Amino acid sequence: MSNKNFINPTKVITGPETRWSYANVWDAKSINGGAPKFSVSLIIPKSDTKTLEKIRAAIQAAYDEGQSKLKGNGKSVPALSALKTPLRDGDTERPDDEAYANAYFVNANSGMAPGIVDADRQPIIDRSEVYSGVYGRASINFYAFNSNGNRGIACGLNNLQKIRDGEPLGGKSRAEDDFATDEDDDFLS
Repeated sequence: MSNKNFINPTKVITGPETRWSYANVWDAKSINGGAPKFSVSLIIPKSDTKTLEKIRAAIQAAYDEGQSKLKGNGKSVPALSALKTPLRDGDTERPDDEAYANAYFVNANSGMAPGIVDADRQPIIDRSEVYSGVYGRASINFYAFNSNGNRGIACGLNNLQKIRDGEPLGGKSRAEDDFATDEDDDFLS
């Protein structure tokens, strides 16, 4: 039985100006020998205060809900400010990466593949439509973790909605752009 009136305080839908980077959303990848996961770095402009406020509120809700997990074997729950949280400042942490300038970012991941749809909510099947650099909304959730001495708030990836194309990140050009003209640029000359 589904209850559409239930509001999950730890779930956020980002704004449409969110840019996707390091988009590993088709095939799960293992990082440092860990379990393979689907992941994306969500770049959120600092001007998108509505999304940033929702993320901060969801992080607080995850902290409040996860107190017993965060406490672990300790005597008290560490302050939220003392924990690792997923909302990070691109200007501080990625000063040499233009894509992260004047933006915050959140790295979201999941063991299950995200649903991926276009602006009309139709499933995207063509993998070339989704790449690092597109703009879209993301459905994410925040939760407390405590494992191997690390504790904090993490971000889970639910679903993605591509809104529009953007300049590809990572310097790789698209085949469609490389072969846009019929001219042989110095071919075998």
